[in-house]
Amino acid sequence: MQADSNTFAHLGTWLANACVQHGDAIAIETAHGQSLSYAQLLAHGTALAAQLRERGMQRDEPVHVSVSNRPLDFAAFLGVWLAGGVVVPVHRSSPEAVAARMIAKTRARFVIDTSRAETAAAWIDDLGTGALAPRAQLADAALVIFTSGSTGAPKGVVVTHRAFAGKLRAIDDLLHFGGNERTLLLLNITFSFGIWVSLLTLIGGGTLVLPERFDPAQLLDQLRREQIQRVGVVPTMLRAMLALMPQGEASVRTLQCPALRQILTGGEQLSEQLAKQVERLFPAADLVNIFGLTETSTCDFFQFPAARKTNPLSIGAASGGVQFRVADERGASVPPGVVGELQIDSPFLMAGYLDDPGLTAAAYSGSWLRTGDLAKLDADGALYLMGRQKDLIVRGGNKVTPVEIEKALMLYEDVGTAMAVGAPDAILGERIHVLIVPGAGREIDLAALKAFLAQRIEKYKVPDFFYVGEALPVGRTGKADRRELRAMIESGALAALATAS
Repeated sequence: MQADSNTFAHLGTWLANACVQHGDAIAIETAHGQSLSYAQLLAHGTALAAQLRERGMQRDEPVHVSVSNRPLDFAAFLGVWLAGGVVVPVHRSSPEAVAARMIAKTRARFVIDTSRAETAAAWIDDLGTGALAPRAQLADAALVIFTSGSTGAPKGVVVTHRAFAGKLRAIDDLLHFGGNERTLLLLNITFSFGIWVSLLTLIGGGTLVLPERFDPAQLLDQLRREQIQRVGVVPTMLRAMLALMPQGEASVRTLQCPALRQILTGGEQLSEQLAKQVERLFPAADLVNIFGLTETSTCDFFQFPAARKTNPLSIGAASGGVQFRVADERGASVPPGVVGELQIDSPFLMAGYLDDPGLTAAAYSGSWLRTGDLAKLDADGALYLMGRQKDLIVRGGNKVTPVEIEKALMLYEDVGTAMAVGAPDAILGERIHVLIVPGAGREIDLAALKAFLAQRIEKYKVPDFFYVGEALPVGRTGKADRRELRAMIESGALAALATAS
């Protein structure tokens, strides 16, 4: 990636520079054979920027951009950035009430929707509100990305150009995006994972290939037919694809995707069994497991194949510029083997939660961002995630991390994946419930499974209730969601196989 330091510090300038450099090359393709060149992407973005300036958009002003991974959605990002605004991505399918809450939070005057017409002037919906005084928190902001907290209330994470551009450079130092590479975009660009995969593809001179929708039955065919070099997914997508595939060595040999060189996954736990299945199906591709938060500009840890083979349960090594520690409630680092909170410091941290100084202050311990993830270090410095603090199960006074139970379950050969949660209990405070998704063609022998667990975790950590399902429940992000499982259990939507007693 060739550009000066000023280009690197602003996403709009950086992307526009790539558009000039790659000109008539194809930037974006769709499932219907439509394409958008880099020159066209720049032309649309420049036209939108001019329209926004003409309508009086101020520097660092938030602008809502309706997205659903259409080609011109990326031109809308570029146009807002070139005009000096802040992109607030909102999915087109969001309920009106959700979109209205976001507008109330950002106090945006403009909404962009490129699906309404072909001209930039018609993309802009002016809400008719007056200009606001500049907000210091939005100085140099590139994005406001809404995430849900433990209460489900949306939080607007403010990410600056300098922070996100810096993290893009750190990611590219590890993944090496380049020209003539094709990326299948399955991830929504309302979320950081989809945004950085898209930007690095375009900045590097590659082509984004946009499927009409994620369809696990068609994913393998898309990877082969479209000659894809890179794809980003959450593990749920991989499991959904594998569940529909024929088994056996002969079948695997006929399903190879020789062009595929990188599978990027994150957003939820990657089991060792799933990793082995994916690597068996795609032996020429590197399966890279990534961990990060929107608040840190994503991608703080990378687990590459060689590291996973050596230590599959660790989350890998920190990316460039990222420092981390495991701390107790007082903010003091804990010794190896002790579970504490994972905290991160880097030049890429958020500028805070929009207009919420109290929530922002609570997110930090000094300069360290409190991730809310439980973790521990071993004697060699390897880092292990142990679940979310808010997901900690307290059973009869004993604190149990769901991830520890899930990791033990996923060592059992018939378990494809699993999710553990706590649910209220009048006697013990909480009981442990676990949903198991069997591996392809497998069945669960509950007695054998409980005997297996008894050899690997303490008795009080063995689940009280076991359920079997075809898939883990997912939330609006497409990732496996504990809140959804807890709601299903508490509503009686699932029938337990048996208790552990």
